[in-house]
Parts: sequence; C-alpha cells; structure tokens
Amino acid sequence: MAPEAKQKIRTEGLEDTMSRGGLIARTVQKLVDGAEALNLRYSAAGNPAVYDNADFPWAGEVEAEWQTIRAELDKVLVRKGDLPAFHEISSEVRSISSDRNWKTFFLCGYGIKSDAAIAQCPETWRILQKIPGLKSAMFSIFEPGKHLPPHRGPYNGVLRFHLGLIVPDQPDKIGIRVDDQTCHWQEGRALIFDDAYEHEAWNHSDSVRVVLFVDFEKPLKFPASLTNRAVLNMAVFTPFVQEGYKAHKAWEKMFYGAGQKHR
Repeated sequence: MAPEAKQKIRTEGLEDTMSRGGLIARTVQKLVDGAEALNLRYSAAGNPAVYDNADFPWAGEVEAEWQTIRAELDKVLVRKGDLPAFHEISSEVRSISSDRNWKTFFLCGYGIKSDAAIAQCPETWRILQKIPGLKSAMFSIFEPGKHLPPHRGPYNGVLRFHLGLIVPDQPDKIGIRVDDQTCHWQEGRALIFDDAYEHEAWNHSDSVRVVLFVDFEKPLKFPASLTNRAVLNMAVFTPFVQEGYKAHKAWEKMFYGAGQKHR
C-alpha cells in the first residue's frame, strides 16, 4: 500500500475516534444535565445556598467529636510543610488556585481511599462514617492571606460540609460567601452548603485556618436519588479523579515511603 494511502487511513481513523469521543462526551453531558434538573426538582430539603444544620441530625454528632478530629489534625500538621497544595493533586483546582497556600490532607474521594491517611487518622475516619452518602473527605488548610476567587462546583448532586477545626477569632478577616450569604467558620461548628452556587473563601488573617472538608450525596427523593447515585458512581472513572489518584499516590510515596496503598 502506498504511504499516502496508509496516511489517509490513519487520518480517517483518528478523525473517527475523535468523533466517537466527542459523541460520548456530549451524551454524558446530556445525562448529567438531566440528572441536575431532577436533583433540583426532587430535593428532600429544598435548594438553598446554605442549609440549616438541623436538616442533618448527624451534623451534631460529628460536631460533638470535633476535638477528637482536631487531635489527629494536630499530628498531621507537624509536617504541614510537606503536605501537597490542592492544585498539585487536583488539576481542576488550577483555575482558581496555583500557589501553595491551599494545602490538603486527603482521606477519600469518589471511590478511592487513602489507607495510609486513614491509618494516621483512624478516629476521624470512624466519625466520618456517621455522614450518609460520604463521597470525599480531607483536611483543607488555608495559609494566611489565601483567597479563593468566585467559582462553582461542577455538579449539584452533592452538598459540602465544613467542620471548623482551627479558626482564628477574626471573623472580619476570615469567611466564605455562598451566593449572597457570607458565613464564618467556628471551631467545632458545621457549615453545610451547596457548592453548585457561586462561592468564594478567604483567610486574610495572619494565622492558619483548617476545616474538615466533606462532600456527601444531596438528599433526594425517588427517582432523582437513583440517577444521582449512578452519576456519582461514574465519577471514579473520569480523568479528573484518575489523574488526582495518580498524583496523590506519587505524593504518598514521598510522604510515607514506598509500599503505601490506595484501595
């Protein structure tokens, strides 16, 4: 076969592959858009930007054990300088944060667990099991001066839970805006909000701020509860989660040494 013919076949094959890939992406996006519409329609607790903690009885149970979580956090922070910046683990974050002033300590995320982190914080992991539909959990560390610009989460099928663990008593310098509401973290207190609304957060104090950062399934009525769970279960197969898994696994090898595992 002539080289020109071979090249034509390769080119057509690439175009066909790209076309199929584009079709799949459009189909998935259409399914996600449909799921989001259902989530709004069948929400079990409405669709506010910021929720009343009373809507989630387990929140009080987690708050009651916050000092236990704080004790394990303090041990993690002994090596705070070695913790990864969030954008080093999650490429999606790079559009809103590219410095080392937002650090993370990852426990689990969308089907992937860090055995090493869980072993280091076993009580925190036990307490996290109180949260129905737990999807991801980590310590979120804002260094002094950190400000996340306005942004939105990619999907409205989860809600976000913050538990204040280290919060300098400077509410005029530390806070989070969700839609048109400005909130302030408090140590030992939960904040539950919908990150699909525009939000921004800041620590303009001269001290570190740390929260336990959790995503959990939004409480939904049938049939949205089923479609939402299906969408969330697919997340582990997305490039976003897979790239984050590889980046975190590489970081763990440096932090803990070889032999640590995810599962």
